[in-house]
Amino acid sequence: MNRTIFTGATVWDASGAKPFVGDVLVDGNRIAAVGHGAGKLKAGDAHVVDAKGLFLMPGMTEGHAHLSFESVAATEDLITPSPEAHTLLTARVAKVLLDAGFTSAWGASEAKLRLGVAVRDAVNAGLLPGPRIRAGSLEISVTGAMGDESREHNPRKGPSIIVDGPEEMRKAVRLSCREGCDNIKLDVSGDPFYPGTPAHTTPMSFDEIRMAVETAHAYGRKVNAHTRSIEGSKACLRAGVDMLYHCEFSDEELLDLFEEHKDHVFVAPTVSLFHTINNNEAAGVGLTAEIGGYMGIPGLVEASVQTHTALRKRGIRHLIGGDYGFKWSPNGTNARDLQFFVDYYGYTPAEALRCATWNGGLAMGMGVEKLGAVQEGYLADLLLVDGDPLADLSVLLDTNRLVAIMKDGQFHKNAMHVAERRAAA
Repeated sequence: MNRTIFTGATVWDASGAKPFVGDVLVDGNRIAAVGHGAGKLKAGDAHVVDAKGLFLMPGMTEGHAHLSFESVAATEDLITPSPEAHTLLTARVAKVLLDAGFTSAWGASEAKLRLGVAVRDAVNAGLLPGPRIRAGSLEISVTGAMGDESREHNPRKGPSIIVDGPEEMRKAVRLSCREGCDNIKLDVSGDPFYPGTPAHTTPMSFDEIRMAVETAHAYGRKVNAHTRSIEGSKACLRAGVDMLYHCEFSDEELLDLFEEHKDHVFVAPTVSLFHTINNNEAAGVGLTAEIGGYMGIPGLVEASVQTHTALRKRGIRHLIGGDYGFKWSPNGTNARDLQFFVDYYGYTPAEALRCATWNGGLAMGMGVEKLGAVQEGYLADLLLVDGDPLADLSVLLDTNRLVAIMKDGQFHKNAMHVAERRAAA
């Protein structure tokens, strides 16, 4: 069995404690021991990585993964690629995420039903490089809502399944489970990109949401929900949805509901997409800040700040994940969310990192596997960083600063020789 020991690293274990200098022994796919102080653990027959001066932390979790989204600028970019071409694209994005330090990906939704499933299975079989993947389904929406691309006399298939009523919902969820999806995605509320159903509206009924949750949970699967509206988020919490996305609008009753369900629900605010629009980073594809103003994006960001700052104070478990995969917000830059959590929601850098590691591990492990921390018995998903993310979170955006990336006890990347040359210089 493979054994690796990181010696003399600055260890940040994601427990909430301050970093310490120590050794970490990996045996097989798990962390076998953590020693406080350099030289406390015996190397034995383990491969030795001299990590002095480097920062050792858990791998990160992308909480809103769209593996089949690559430089998307319009719905056509999601529906026109052939299944074969789209599978290759999805495999490329999976590797991009792992290269960026994301050793886990919670699938939100994909552009075709089995894209996440196929790549997940190939990664698990060791045929492709990629993070741990919980494969997302197609979006499930209702007639006339977000995701419904059809028009009378002009039927058009979007990256979604359109249902009406609980029985149609039951069948769509069963289909997604049959095809191997881990996570079922619901479009509960409206969205600024769909003028007919603005963000504050809730086209999907409570009975449809509840049917989706009951059916998915019967198969042992989880449910994600796109929900921006107050009533949509309340319905999701009452129905038992596992992962809520966006959640900009809120009132006191909703905040209380979140606190009531805080032990089983996770939330990803996804502010990145709107940040890029507000700051004209999407102007190159015609989505200027001025257009974003007409869409109401600034107001959504303001509401997001109020809601998620309140949720932070109430101890709700946030995950990073900002709807990456668009042309102006590409996969591979996902670690930008860390600074956004500091700037928008008042997290400290260490707290933002815990959202990416500890909280992500809780979501991915579902209380069964130990994941997301540098502690004995945990799965060995580790990053060795040339720099201190607690002092400057942007170092995690530079893949050259990710000296080593370990997933499941195996090195995906080991560039220690590069770090040694830099240190010598």
